[in-house]
Amino acid sequence: MRGSEFAELTAFAAVAEHKSFSRAAAHLRVSPSALSQTIRQLEERLGARLLNRTTRSVALSKAGERLLARIVPAISDLDGAVAEVLEMRDTPSGSLRINAPRLAAVQFLGPLLSSFHAAYPDIIVEVQVEDAMADIVAGGFDAGVRLGESLAKDMVAVRLGRDQEMAAVGSPEYFARYGVPRTPKELHAHQCLNWRWTAEGSLYRWEFVKRGKEFEVAVEGPLIVNDSELLMRAALDGMGIAYVFEEHARPWLEAGQLQRVLAEWAPKFPGYYLYYPSRRQVPAPLRAFIEFIRGQQP
Repeated sequence: MRGSEFAELTAFAAVAEHKSFSRAAAHLRVSPSALSQTIRQLEERLGARLLNRTTRSVALSKAGERLLARIVPAISDLDGAVAEVLEMRDTPSGSLRINAPRLAAVQFLGPLLSSFHAAYPDIIVEVQVEDAMADIVAGGFDAGVRLGESLAKDMVAVRLGRDQEMAAVGSPEYFARYGVPRTPKELHAHQCLNWRWTAEGSLYRWEFVKRGKEFEVAVEGPLIVNDSELLMRAALDGMGIAYVFEEHARPWLEAGQLQRVLAEWAPKFPGYYLYYPSRRQVPAPLRAFIEFIRGQQP
């Protein structure tokens, strides 16, 4: 079998798996038009239609179903053979693509990158910062980073940091001018800095807990953002009260530039995790990164 023929079959299997040319193209890291041309070449070479296409969906034809059933085990065996050879290398190599929100990328991934490169110089790491929840399989990523409560049950997760805690913070100048709220209900009398979820488009309702009872407060104020650094800058400048991860605000709290309020009402929740799809063969670069992370934890 020629290399081009194997590439055609691999492309066909990807489209069949993702049921979408765009998602399969992202997984294969090619353009949708190039992938479509590859599938057309395969169908012309075989003299049979393998995929039934509509404007909204892609489905296998009878011929496509029979072909897929025969080639999937073979492709899986070939992938496994290549992975085994790569495992025999003294130093893993290849690429590692990770999708992460900005805060996690800066606080957790950033401090690891230089030392990981020193340990594994033949691995090229690509980090794509994206606050919205991403489909890492469709996006062609090896792994993602998200809060533990956001992960799908079919994902394998590796803890990156400790549990997180929310913190209502503002500048000392702001509280000197407007006073300190003693309960979450008193936030309605304050200038609160709002966060808009990128994916849903809705405003974040501040979450609190007291004696095991959870509740939310919809706040109002002069600013709505979807960037954590901009939110922190506004709080430091005395624009109002922000509700952020305590770990993110800690340097300014310790320096006295920010003051925390309502600490006894703040909920705790699972922190950030590196996650990836459950599969038989974990790529060598990802496996090396997982082992490296675990080695950094106390």
